[in-house]
Amino acid sequence: MEYSAAQWFRKGSFFNYGKHRIFYCTEGAGTPIVLLHGFPTSSFDWSKIWNTLTQRYQLVALDFMGYGFSDKPVNYNYTIKDNAAIVQTLLKNLKIDQYHLLTHDVGDSVAQELFALQQETHQHRIVSCCLLNGGLFPETHRPTTTQKLLLGPLGFLFSKMGSYKKFRSSFSVLFPETSRPSESEMKALYDLILYNGGNKITHLLIKYITERKNNRERWVSALQNASCPLLLIDGISDPVSGKHMVSRYRELVPQSSVVEIENCGHYPQIEFPGEVLKHYSDFMSRHAF
Repeated sequence: MEYSAAQWFRKGSFFNYGKHRIFYCTEGAGTPIVLLHGFPTSSFDWSKIWNTLTQRYQLVALDFMGYGFSDKPVNYNYTIKDNAAIVQTLLKNLKIDQYHLLTHDVGDSVAQELFALQQETHQHRIVSCCLLNGGLFPETHRPTTTQKLLLGPLGFLFSKMGSYKKFRSSFSVLFPETSRPSESEMKALYDLILYNGGNKITHLLIKYITERKNNRERWVSALQNASCPLLLIDGISDPVSGKHMVSRYRELVPQSSVVEIENCGHYPQIEFPGEVLKHYSDFMSRHAF
């Protein structure tokens, strides 16, 4: 079954984080897998692989502050570290102590922060981690023109001037033509950005790129020192974090398994959900999870 955004909303619930409400979904039984989405989309990104994984695991997915169905305050300091705190709050509420991570894009950086926090406190909560395309290393991240404009001094104006036509044009560059999301999929993703005025704060959300640069040593070291099995599944035709990022990853994180998906862009879980499920299931089985 493929979900519509409305069906995805009906699957979810909300929890309080400070004065704000955060949307999340949890379903299934067994060892928990926490799924962390990327910019500028939401937990809906996982909908194509959701049902298959719930047959073996308990899945937990959330919309970070400012994304999807979660609150989108205008006056808020959106950071990777705050996203990590939101994840920790949800896991505490759900009484989940140990978990797997399946992450993408911004979610990869949140995973790196969670690893760093775990290593600082000498905990062993993360059982495994599978990363999809993301800016794991600032030196290999190649932002799109739209991302550069949003990050610039007039980003707030560019954010307010957004439209579906502009979104479709800028989002399409992340994919080869053969694996590009359909018009209806694009519209669903954009509607979730629009929800609750999210199109007005994209210039605030994009500051994670600067945060990555400022925390480069902390987050790369956290990944290199991870004590659990790691897997990278990467769409190598991604212009932002494709084949060039994979080369750097193999150099800096040699203990990790790596899967390259040909003719795949920035969103493997949307473009090739069957491939992602196959490689992720093989990884989990290989480690008896």
